[in-house]
Amino acid sequence: MKDAEIEKLIGDEKARQGNVVNLIASENYVSDDVRAALGSPLTDKYAEGYPGARYYGGNEVVDQIEALCRERALALFGLSADVWAVNVQALSGSPANLAALLALAPLDAKVMGMNLSDGGHLTHGHKVSATGKLWRQVPYGVDVETETLDYGALAVLAAAEKPAAVIAGFTAYPRAIDWAAFRKVADAGGAFLLADISHTAGLVAAGVAPSPFPFADVVTTTAHKTLRGPRAALIFSRRDRSRDGKPLPELVDRAVFPGLQGGPHVNQIAATAVALREAAQPDFKKYAARVVANAQALAAELARLGWRVVSGGTDTHLLLVDTWGNGVGGQDASDRLGRVGIIVNKNTIPGETRAPQDPSGIRLGTAAETTRGKTEADFVEIAERVDAALRV
Repeated sequence: MKDAEIEKLIGDEKARQGNVVNLIASENYVSDDVRAALGSPLTDKYAEGYPGARYYGGNEVVDQIEALCRERALALFGLSADVWAVNVQALSGSPANLAALLALAPLDAKVMGMNLSDGGHLTHGHKVSATGKLWRQVPYGVDVETETLDYGALAVLAAAEKPAAVIAGFTAYPRAIDWAAFRKVADAGGAFLLADISHTAGLVAAGVAPSPFPFADVVTTTAHKTLRGPRAALIFSRRDRSRDGKPLPELVDRAVFPGLQGGPHVNQIAATAVALREAAQPDFKKYAARVVANAQALAAELARLGWRVVSGGTDTHLLLVDTWGNGVGGQDASDRLGRVGIIVNKNTIPGETRAPQDPSGIRLGTAAETTRGKTEADFVEIAERVDAALRV
């Protein structure tokens, strides 16, 4: 590289990554093949529009790449192209959720989404997000005693509020989701069901987490978490569902382009296609199962060492730890762990009483370190290191 300054900084970041234990639940490590696609000549191609309907010439190869990515996305989740469509152009999870809501809900309509402190995402209607400015959030949370979802209470809320869409799937909720129950919640309010599986997509693909596809109208996901792909997003929509007489796939496509963006990042689409092929291999199923087993081992050991794990454990790749229960704020916990080479993120917990800038807990994830080959025994040791750092 001729740019010495950037080359050095890239080298510094590579070294940093190699010298830490990465417990960021929303990060992972891609293969060399995914990285090669991202840095390919596809970076140079402008491809505004969709396959067979581009606004620029020279997209014969690009059309094949996007079509292949779509095919692989449907195949990975066992979906029929007669029933489901998939848009692979959204640049990341936040614009994907925005596009999905544009397809599902009239502006200023109610959308039902989990509040942030209980594990929701900004793009599920929070006031600081564009989704909270364009729609009115009906917030919901977890049961205060169990710290898990009470689907009966959610159905009562939906029936009373009648939102246009119910958003399910979370950024900091460690338990498996009962998608059939969420379908009933949406039906109670006459709403579409939008499933955001950005965190669990790889687990769903591998069959170690429940699938929303038999129950949801639209499913969004990023590619870079448990799916182990590039920073990108997918939007799946049912062909037999419509709004105002227009099929949902048509509304989703129009929301992405020309609604939110121009030309897609073709290199990103190709890298996503590579990751989808990798996730279809038998070894990926073993990987996903290890991710969950490692998270459960980490949670169990932290609990044994005296840390309160939110909801009592995890069914997925992530867990929340109430550090304030032991007198350590979330920011302080993150800082202490960072000093010993363990990277986490501070996080709110259900019933949060502290400021978001210094909440009561931390969020831990196992996907990245499982990619590096770590086992349950390794995560027991990591728990002991976490405990030692936080008790200083």
